[in-house]
Amino acid sequence: MTKTTYEEFLEKNGSMTYSNKGTSMLPLLREGKDLFTVAKKGSGRCSKYDVVLYRRPPHSYVLHRVIKVRKNDYVILGDNCLRKEYGITDDDIIAVMTSFVHNGKEHSVNDLSYKLYSRFWVMAAPLRIALKKTRSKLRKLLKS
Repeated sequence: MTKTTYEEFLEKNGSMTYSNKGTSMLPLLREGKDLFTVAKKGSGRCSKYDVVLYRRPPHSYVLHRVIKVRKNDYVILGDNCLRKEYGITDDDIIAVMTSFVHNGKEHSVNDLSYKLYSRFWVMAAPLRIALKKTRSKLRKLLKS
């Protein structure tokens, strides 16, 4: 049996619905409970707040949010992550999320509630990161 890559599947079908692995997009997407749909990336640039599926060499794929659009690349951050990724280019991005299913209900990325959520989540990122780092340091301190 031949294994199809995400790129090949998207080239043939235009979009795909999938479930995420891991916790990097919490609370938006929960592993084993929620689904997301992505459409093949067109020739244009992605926008701030887009959730994109991109290749992370050598053989992994990641679904994270664009938090900054720069001239030649993007700054990307998972909703539940501490570290930003720099240098992600249009060539790395293969698809953009168009909808998701959360708690059994489908949501479009064009819904006002989702747009407000994504903007709030990006705006609050520095505070969320600082709080998570502080909590981690406190836990280590309490263990010693």
